[in-house]
Amino acid sequence: MKIVGVARETGLNCNAITLLYKETAQRVELDALDKLCKLFSCGVGDLFKFGDDQGR
Repeated sequence: MKIVGVARETGLNCNAITLLYKETAQRVELDALDKLCKLFSCGVGDLFKFGDDQGR
């Protein structure tokens, strides 16, 4: 699914989705997590993984 499609389906801003996709977002709104989880029929843990900041 393209970023534009995710934005259309969730009502989220394309820029916010792009930041999440590129893993450069500094924060994530709970409402955005809820919308993404509903769209992809998944849990929050399926969207994110914990890792160290090596390489940044």
